[in-house]
Amino acid sequence: MPVLAAVKPLEWENHFFARNSARLDFAVPQSLNEAQLAQYDLLQACVPSHQTAKIDALSALGFRLVEGEADFSLAIQATQRQTGIRIARVEHIDALRAAASQLFVQSRFREPWYPADASGRFYAQWIENAVRGTFDHQCLLAVDEQGALDGFVSLRELGDGAARIGLLARLPHASGKGVGQRLMHAAADWCQARRIARLHVATQLSNLAAMRLYLACGAQLDSTAYWLYR
Repeated sequence: MPVLAAVKPLEWENHFFARNSARLDFAVPQSLNEAQLAQYDLLQACVPSHQTAKIDALSALGFRLVEGEADFSLAIQATQRQTGIRIARVEHIDALRAAASQLFVQSRFREPWYPADASGRFYAQWIENAVRGTFDHQCLLAVDEQGALDGFVSLRELGDGAARIGLLARLPHASGKGVGQRLMHAAADWCQARRIARLHVATQLSNLAAMRLYLACGAQLDSTAYWLYR
């Protein structure tokens, strides 16, 4: 089957990573040719996992599997205010950047597609932007009794009664303390305060711990997809 898609340059990523990349937009079906594809150093495509014919067609064009992704959603019902939850402020940015740069090193922004430090830099910038209300709208912190950082979650309102978790992470020293569940409950409470009825979150198919957390918190699996790069 032919691959029909528009090629959309990734302006923010190109500026941040200093490279010429684009993503295929299958919502705008257009014929593709080799000369058009060859204009870019890197092309990205995200395809629902059941669309095997499209995945095969992309493979024939030189695309390779990078990672799988699972998308979950949680219906917001009665919530309970969590202890040790704070709104992240500018003074927390340095600590959050340092944590994110270490916690998110295995992502689709990895070698050989990107430099070795790209993933850490990308997620460090993401969490800073969340604190400043850029892209994600807020970042919540989980802290211990002494106020030390145990984890964080960023959240973005989508409109139409929905929101999405951007980043959620527990720091290594806080293992076994239920930080992940506390952050999920805090995210649900954040949604309820804004009359948001549904919370979405995505993770890599390889991240079994995250998927178990979301399911344990009552989320349902909505879809799976594959990222492919050329």
